[in-house]
Formats: sequence, C-alpha cells, structure tokens
Amino acid sequence: MGVPLEVRTESALLGEVLRRGSGHRRWPDDVKGRIVAETLVPGVLVREVAARYGLKPNHISEWRARARRGLLAVPELSGAAFVPVVMTPPPEVPEPAASGASIEIVVGDVTVRVENTASVERVAALVAALRRRA
Repeated sequence: MGVPLEVRTESALLGEVLRRGSGHRRWPDDVKGRIVAETLVPGVLVREVAARYGLKPNHISEWRARARRGLLAVPELSGAAFVPVVMTPPPEVPEPAASGASIEIVVGDVTVRVENTASVERVAALVAALRRRA
C-alpha cells in the first residue's frame, strides 16, 4: 500500500477545502454547489469562476452536469439565472382496442394472430420462438 498523503485544510472563499500532499484538493459538495451557482449569473463565464478558485473549467463543467442531473445541490444565489421547471401531465395512455381485435405478427412466411389481451411477455415469447424458427 502507498504512504498516506498529508492532508491540510485550505480556507477557500466559500468554505474549507482539503488539500492533500500531492496538491490535489477535495471540494466538499456544498462548496461545489456554491461555485456552480456563481456560474449561473448572467454574463459570468465558467473560466472566470474557475480561475478565481484555481480550478480547471472542465471541473466546474462536470459539477454543473451533476447539478443538472440532480446529484449536486445548488443554493440560490442573488442574480443567478435558474431555468424554471415546467411540469406537464404525462401523455394519455390510449384505451385498449375493442374486444375481438388482435395483434398480427409476421415473420417470413408465418403469420400469427394474438388477442390484444395477451400479455407483453406472451407476445415477446412468440416473437422469440418465430425468430429461432426462421
């Protein structure tokens, strides 16, 4: 195993950042979120924020992607431009076809008609069996 790295804390503008002996820093998620929030202010460039904290812009871009996926909390920051969330109802599920209707499966020269009430698993099994035969 390797030698444990020396860990020192470095006071950042937003909080404590762990700096390892190798020079790598570990940014707590709350600090990452506040840095991402700064990049959401109109007119602010990611590279400007990165330079302010001694980061590479791609680190902040990765944090922004995590925030978009809901994996990183971003606090509200005065002047930040957040995109409003618009909720729409899910699309309506069509009503099942009238009784007596059927599903037609054609594989090569074989045609199979199955009642529309057949389960998805049953239809999938029929398709798989027909493919093996073909």
